[in-house]
Amino acid sequence: MITRALLAWCALMVAAVLNGTFRVAVLNPRAGERLGHVTSSVMLCTLIVALTWLFVRWIGPRSSAEGLRVGTIWLGLTLAFEFGFGHYVAGKPWRELTADYNVAAGRIWILVLLTTLFAPLLVGRARKVW
Repeated sequence: MITRALLAWCALMVAAVLNGTFRVAVLNPRAGERLGHVTSSVMLCTLIVALTWLFVRWIGPRSSAEGLRVGTIWLGLTLAFEFGFGHYVAGKPWRELTADYNVAAGRIWILVLLTTLFAPLLVGRARKVW
């Protein structure tokens, strides 16, 4: 199950990178950075749920606990990628990387992380995987 969850997470990351590219190239120039961020975040949440819908039976969690375990793995990998790649490879300062967590400033990235965490559990239940 863990290997399949890791492979599914790779698909989620491809979707996230494509979504981010679309945000920068299309949404932000047309709608502005703030609305582009919100729209892109909602789009990514939708993509995460859709991909989870496709993959959850293949991943094979057998209980709510295993569904939540998959989500926890996905969340940990996402945060490691976001901060590890963002800081050490892309060279972004920590302040810039943490700016998306400021809900008071209209940043809703936390919604993407919550979707990543709970999608395997909720989609698994909805699809009656266990």
